[in-house]
Amino acid sequence: MVTKLPDEQFKWRQKKLELSFGEYKISTDKELISMDRLAELLHQTYWAHSRSKETIETSLKNSLCFGVYHHDTMVGFARVVTDHATMYWLCDVIVDPEYRGQGLGKKLIESVAETDELQGMLGVLATRDAHGLYEKYGFQKTAGNFMRRSAKR
Repeated sequence: MVTKLPDEQFKWRQKKLELSFGEYKISTDKELISMDRLAELLHQTYWAHSRSKETIETSLKNSLCFGVYHHDTMVGFARVVTDHATMYWLCDVIVDPEYRGQGLGKKLIESVAETDELQGMLGVLATRDAHGLYEKYGFQKTAGNFMRRSAKR
């Protein structure tokens, strides 16, 4: 027997959060995301350099996405995957190299960390850089308790 969950538990997926500061804004509105621009940003990373546009698009469908915009151009991005109850995984965090050093990464991670819908959940991420940034928002290094299973292709 399958139990149908009440729709209100998932309404936050449609709620669009927006924070404006100076010439920038952070928004969870997926309609603002240019797939070409996001692919361009992610293809600059060590973890998603070979990810196809189709895979990127599919990954967005079931994620909470935070875009950083300078006017109408996406200059940063973060994605959150969650079960909506106990935990979330922060991933695909990127700020365009030309826009780094302006505090955009801090604002981006702060926006994720302070999102009401994620409060009370365990947040995890796997990264080999920017540990100091994530620690400012409550993430802590672990002693290697995480395990990984690579995707078989």
